[in-house]
Amino acid sequence: MASTVLSVGIHGATGRMGLRLIQLIASDPALRLGAALDRGDHPRLGEDAGTLAGVGPLGVPLSSRLEEGRGPLDVVIDFSLPAGTLALLPACVERRLPLVVGTTGFEPEQRRRADEAAAAIPLLISPNLSRAVNLLMKLAGEAARALGDSADVEIVERHHHFKKDAPSGTALRLAEIVAAAIGSGPDQFAHGRHGVVGERPRGEIGLHALRTGDNPGEHTVVFGLMGECLELSHRALNRDGFALGALDAAKFLAGKPPGLYTMSDLLG
Repeated sequence: MASTVLSVGIHGATGRMGLRLIQLIASDPALRLGAALDRGDHPRLGEDAGTLAGVGPLGVPLSSRLEEGRGPLDVVIDFSLPAGTLALLPACVERRLPLVVGTTGFEPEQRRRADEAAAAIPLLISPNLSRAVNLLMKLAGEAARALGDSADVEIVERHHHFKKDAPSGTALRLAEIVAAAIGSGPDQFAHGRHGVVGERPRGEIGLHALRTGDNPGEHTVVFGLMGECLELSHRALNRDGFALGALDAAKFLAGKPPGLYTMSDLLG
């Protein structure tokens, strides 16, 4: 870590998560905003990021270039789009900057390219940076191992209507965890159902995406058995759980050696 106060860069600074991160950084004496980044054609480039976030001037202009911040950075947090993450990675690698990625919707090849950066920098990529959601993932894995493929597993997620990808990265990760526990795989993921689909095959994992209003995120894993049902759920009341988790991840990652880290590393 370069200093007592951690200098944080935000990529995707004018998005919902980016603005909330700027607000939380401004209220945390252990952090300061070092850079605020967004796309090159953003109409508010050059304006003070603190003013844009409603916390007053912070002396950090909204920029499309990593070097146009306020002094050296200790870590960068990315909440953008997959293409934006991949465009950011070379600059982080060049400067040996730790990177926390909360962006979702990566195609397998995009994710592979992102993971390669871990050879040069500390990198934490998670579909969900909430501590409680990561506990949900642990519990879902334990339930799946205990129940095996005798349970019918369905995963339902609900998000705001602005969300670009479906199902959510968190829902997909939950499905992967359950699949690994019961000996299933992505070829047995059923993304919704329509028409005469026949009897539900053993080991199938259903995923269902709802898009409604401004919902910040809900996930439920249903384990259906004959005569009984177990449901594990997480509901985000606002975005603070994700944003605070991202800042915890940034504090954890700063000063670490290069490598690919997970929220499990942070949570121990």
